[in-house]
Amino acid sequence: MKVSELTVAELASYCRIAEPTPEDLSFLSQALAATKAYIKSYTGLNDESVDKHDDFVIAVYILVQDMYDNRAMYIDSHIVPNATVETILGMHSVNLL
Repeated sequence: MKVSELTVAELASYCRIAEPTPEDLSFLSQALAATKAYIKSYTGLNDESVDKHDDFVIAVYILVQDMYDNRAMYIDSHIVPNATVETILGMHSVNLL
């Protein structure tokens, strides 16, 4: 699976939202967009390059679930909220300066 193929419905299922409300779906859509932007910013990769790495899907799931569970987007350019995510993104980073 590729990051570009992820759907809000899949994210809702991963977050264990049995019957997502329109507000849930809207939040998950925004969280997905923010997560994609974060991954690209962190790694320096473009959309096409991000899709070449299946493990980024795991990072998206983790970040979106964390945002949903905490209902706060606190991703800061200097703080990676999860060691697993940091490891996955770090393996593929091209902007290491």
